[in-house]
Amino acid sequence: MDKRIIAITGASSGIGRALALSYAGEGNHLILAALGQAELEKTAEACREKGSETTVIEFDLSKPKSVKSFTDSIAAKHDHLDRLIHVSGISQRSRAEEAPIDVDRKIMEINYFGAIEVTKNLLPLLKASKSAKIGVTSSISGKFGFPLRSAYAASKFALHGFFESLRLEHYKDNISVTIMCPGRVNTPISLSALNAQGKAQGVMDPGQANGIPVEKCAAQMKRAIEKNKKEVFIGGKEILMVYFKKFIPPLFYKIARKTNPT
Repeated sequence: MDKRIIAITGASSGIGRALALSYAGEGNHLILAALGQAELEKTAEACREKGSETTVIEFDLSKPKSVKSFTDSIAAKHDHLDRLIHVSGISQRSRAEEAPIDVDRKIMEINYFGAIEVTKNLLPLLKASKSAKIGVTSSISGKFGFPLRSAYAASKFALHGFFESLRLEHYKDNISVTIMCPGRVNTPISLSALNAQGKAQGVMDPGQANGIPVEKCAAQMKRAIEKNKKEVFIGGKEILMVYFKKFIPPLFYKIARKTNPT
């Protein structure tokens, strides 16, 4: 397999780490990014042990200057980029009426604006690849709203609009875009989910803890990206809610009102 240059955000833990390990050992050059240098280095070391040249770049998606520094460092060392996989993000556990607008803005800055700024900055390198693939981690909450997820769902809805448009605009550049919508996956994302005070809730949701293994999710994501799938839903029985919303809306709303949102 030809050596590819692959950038993965959110690679310090959870799905991002599992994706990095799944791409390691194939002769790829991995560029791993996240907030948290120590954990990022642990992922990088595991990838190097599998034989992949691995670069680590710590950055903060909520800070535009940090995002620019991240993308500038890639452009300074590489003339193309073969894969850009967005995993970094933050969740929410607060009612819309209780959360101040600053919470909404922070979630949008990380989940939406940060992701699209990275993409815009790296588009010249993706176009230079001639066969680039972009993987975007959305959520089933990017397909329907859900209690305690108002800003989170909004940020994921926005990702769909942007990246579906980007896919059409760059079809002739041979850039494929895969939007990945996981349901409940056993990751630490609920620990850092923002409460009404804009602080990490610090609690592992039961639903999250009982989600599918992160390695299973990463394997399905990688398969979808490499097969140029436009959209993929990953998870357990909660994925049925996507189809209920589309084909049987009354049933969807009845279940959504009764489901424990944690």
